[in-house]
Amino acid sequence: MVEFRIKKKAHSCDVESEYRQCVDNVDFYASTKWIRTMGAGVIEEQTGLSGPRSEASPQGHDSGLLIIGIFKILKSALFFGIGIGAIHMLHKDLGDTAMRLATALRFDPEGHFVSGLLAKVDLIDVHHLRQIGIATFGYSALALTEGIGLLKEQVWAEYLTLCLTISFLPWECYELTRDASPIRWGLLAANLAVLGYLVWLLKRKKRLKEARGKSASL
Repeated sequence: MVEFRIKKKAHSCDVESEYRQCVDNVDFYASTKWIRTMGAGVIEEQTGLSGPRSEASPQGHDSGLLIIGIFKILKSALFFGIGIGAIHMLHKDLGDTAMRLATALRFDPEGHFVSGLLAKVDLIDVHHLRQIGIATFGYSALALTEGIGLLKEQVWAEYLTLCLTISFLPWECYELTRDASPIRWGLLAANLAVLGYLVWLLKRKKRLKEARGKSASL
């Protein structure tokens, strides 16, 4: 009887010891998780980063990328229409078409605008129209690729748009020196805004990645 009581007491001690060990493990895990969370919060507070909504939460989208993506898709549709028009005009008299268009829009056929337009139209032949059609179709496909990629918030689309925007800036500045029209100024301003936003966004993502790396190492 005495031996049974001793065994029962020893068994109770073992159970109590295992219970305390489990509690200690849970407390250690909770403390470690709290320290990591606090470390991540400190890093976010120091860097001013909370992460893009596309990475932090799947519920929302980056509004800037959404606007740029829609802008690129609209530009793709515009250039596709220009390409269709160029192919359609391959075997037609461009001068006669331009004159009929000017008359329909109630422009003065003898005016400076119509005369300048006809002078430029006379320089375009079938070969140039084919080149215009091919170039506009190619740019339309490229802009569509950019737009879809940006709407899906793909990093490769952000870098692609950034590189293309930078590559077209010298040509746009050159065109402004030839004809500083409000439309060209507007296009340049829009492209500079796109460029500035993408540079800011990519730098922000880089800082966020570094901050998360630091928080994970805590």
